[in-house]
Amino acid sequence: METQHEAFDELMTRARLRQLSRRDVLRRAVALGLSAPAIASLLAACGGGSKTTPVATMAETAANTAISSSTASVSAGSPVASATTGSATPLATEAATPTAARGGGGDLNILWWQAPVILNAHLSLADKDTGSVRVYAEPLADFNNQTEPVPFLAAEIPSADNGGLAADGTSVTWQLRKDVKWHDGEPFTSADVVFTFMYLSDPKSAATTIGYYKSVDTVEAVDDYTVRINFKNPTPDWYTPFTGAAGQILPEHILKDFVGEKAATAPFNLKPIGTGPYKVSNFTPGDSVVFEINNDYYEAGKPYFDRVIIKGGGSAESAARAVMQSGEADWAWNLQVQSTVLQSMESGGKGTFVTWPGGGTEKLVINHTDPQTETNGQKSYYQTPHPHFRELKVRQALALAIQRDVIAKQLYGPGGKETGYTLNNNPLYMPKDITWKFDLDAAKQLLDDAGAAPGSDGIRTLNGRKMSWLFTASTNDLRQKEQEIIKAALQKLNIACEIKAIDASVYFNAGNDDSFQHLYCDLGIESNTAGVFPLLWYLRYLSANPATDIAQKENGWSGRNIQRYQNPDFNALYAQAAKEVDKDKSIQIFLQMQDLVVKDVADIGMVSRNHVAAAAKSLTGYEPTPWATDVWDIKNWKKSS
Repeated sequence: METQHEAFDELMTRARLRQLSRRDVLRRAVALGLSAPAIASLLAACGGGSKTTPVATMAETAANTAISSSTASVSAGSPVASATTGSATPLATEAATPTAARGGGGDLNILWWQAPVILNAHLSLADKDTGSVRVYAEPLADFNNQTEPVPFLAAEIPSADNGGLAADGTSVTWQLRKDVKWHDGEPFTSADVVFTFMYLSDPKSAATTIGYYKSVDTVEAVDDYTVRINFKNPTPDWYTPFTGAAGQILPEHILKDFVGEKAATAPFNLKPIGTGPYKVSNFTPGDSVVFEINNDYYEAGKPYFDRVIIKGGGSAESAARAVMQSGEADWAWNLQVQSTVLQSMESGGKGTFVTWPGGGTEKLVINHTDPQTETNGQKSYYQTPHPHFRELKVRQALALAIQRDVIAKQLYGPGGKETGYTLNNNPLYMPKDITWKFDLDAAKQLLDDAGAAPGSDGIRTLNGRKMSWLFTASTNDLRQKEQEIIKAALQKLNIACEIKAIDASVYFNAGNDDSFQHLYCDLGIESNTAGVFPLLWYLRYLSANPATDIAQKENGWSGRNIQRYQNPDFNALYAQAAKEVDKDKSIQIFLQMQDLVVKDVADIGMVSRNHVAAAAKSLTGYEPTPWATDVWDIKNWKKSS
């Protein structure tokens, strides 16, 4: 038999999803015999409110007229499972008034050791930036760890049943919440969604997220709280635009004069406003962000903390120690730390390690263009192929020289597993026959066959250039150990390798020559995670339109194809995948795409990573997901006493 707590939980969920009207919620709550605070919580979750009667008063009146309400209602101290967090929460404390339980939690200290440098997700897709953005800004929806869409600025998730999805797959209509305000008090409306698309689709804005909107033709405001997205063709991933890390909605009234060339210089990028549970109070690029509570947040009783402080600098290891041993911090992000070091911290008693799937693929990036020759005012230009990596046999030899098992077991332990795939974590799109091996003898033979002969100094030369490679990565003890393992193997192949570690604030900053986007090196390392639907992830190999697809000076280095890989067969498969709405056919195309990039050695997958973070033992409410940044649900985070 359903308990009152379970009934409340189900009713709260349906109220938040706008599946019931306020009248129906009120009627059912009274029938359940819920207390006035409980009913107030439910009505607040519905959004809006009576124009003449406060929500709490409506709930009190309803409760007082309910038969036997004094004996049937939930008592003040009764724990009721929260529909959002799943944790036990005192109902009456959370719901006495819409803002009664908001705040009071003090500071939440997060160590984001690769510090953010910009707070506009559309101008950076580096996790260090988008994670910080997600504290103050929101998309229409995000995805939980069950790959289920969760509405944020949307009132509900579009479906065929509610009329949101067009039968022919050419459009999707989103209903927006009507109770959302920007941090400066202005109302959030469909005009902001329309503006966001206009902002990022202007080529001069150099938006790094434009690839997530390639399928979109137009975005139109049907009314203030209804927005329709029209696609160029029938689109299987209708849920991609305006969701997830690339779905940040921008305020038109703040940024309307900063579209195009002015986008990069907008004050908003460093002192933004959003609709999220916290507001940006102070931001020092490359160091820290301080957020203060948003007392006008649309969800009653949230958030819990008064301030959120994201601190950069240091290392992943020092961040882990601050949570696990000293207790100085509450959460440590992206713990790319050697497994033996993590294990030694477990006795600290202050925190616990949190792991979940979807940490992406640790990959060796191959520059398919020449980083030493300047063409059209830039190096690594897409029309100037790399003298070594243009040869498939050289790329194949490089793949055979990667000791994936050593890197995974010695460095990652439970944080990762060796892999031959470049896309991991979603078996639907992973061909069964992809394998890998470490074989230096076979690698030497391939190099010999390619004509790469050792010179008098023992270093091979090919196509008129010595095989002496610059190998860069962001500064990270684990990454530098990976570089050393790879360098040692290359030396046995008579290939010289210079290792260069670059601070993350530079490595992921497209405005710097040492940045990953410029790729003025021969080899690099990155980790990346495919989304729910992998079409956008595969942009890293697309070159159908070099002007927009490939990172270069002309597009502000915003092209997602940073390694400058070019293959017309891949482009053809991508075009098919972009239009295929039949699920089974779509899967087959993606399997072909993965098979192609692995066998053509577009880049080299090394480790299928898990996410690893550290949390204070007193921290509750977090529900990590493979599809979003750590803090996607920060509005639900709390601390136990």
